Amino acid sequence: MFTSVDYDKFRALRITQVALQFEELLKDDGNDTRTPEDLFLTAVDEALEVRRSNRIDKLIREAGFPLPHASIAEIDYLPGRGVTAVRMKRYAAHDWRADPTNLLLISPTGGGKTYIACAIGIAACHAEHTVRYTRMDEMARELVIARGDRIAHQNLLNKLSDVDLLIIDDFLTIGIDETAANDLFTVLVNRDHRLPTVIASQSGPTYWVETLPEKVAADSIVNRLASRARTITLGDVDMRRMGAQEAQAASDFWE
Repeated sequence: MFTSVDYDKFRALRITQVALQFEELLKDDGNDTRTPEDLFLTAVDEALEVRRSNRIDKLIREAGFPLPHASIAEIDYLPGRGVTAVRMKRYAAHDWRADPTNLLLISPTGGGKTYIACAIGIAACHAEHTVRYTRMDEMARELVIARGDRIAHQNLLNKLSDVDLLIIDDFLTIGIDETAANDLFTVLVNRDHRLPTVIASQSGPTYWVETLPEKVAADSIVNRLASRARTITLGDVDMRRMGAQEAQAASDFWE
């Protein structure tokens, strides 16, 4: 077995995980008939999988999902929801870096748009894309605070502009001022034709044009978001209410 000195060497070479996997394989009596070369290659494969798993966990953690365990496999495809398993599997396997087409997720309140947006984003993390989830009001507030420091403000604009997949939830659920609209314009111009944005909203492009504070900028923002975009329009099924009713009907529910 390896000594602490050996592990110091492995750490210097950044192959500690390979050594750990290799040592576990050597301890298994079932591997007695396998060659050292075979065991070593197996250890390399397992170490790479551990590294990939850790990288995915980090991407999910850094994305800031409010529902970090959302899964496309767990989406409820009830009649009338306006979404199918086949379509969602396509989003799960989608290469977001190769296709900068935006996605508009339109849903009445309680329709489950946040869950679906998180599930899509988490699937993108599993494909090793960088993702950032934010609500529109949170993004506007963060940008306003950052404006007190020119470098911090520019760094935030760069992060929002360069992440592989940007998810903006509750888009224009409440209005934004002209300063926030200008920052939104900058981010979307930087991403246009280059990287995709997912918009989750209770309203659609017509309402966005009317709500954004400056007409010319509003037209430009909405045009960049909605032209060539894919759209998922959810039906009137209130998933939040259904979830509450199921919780109340459970045997362990109490008030």
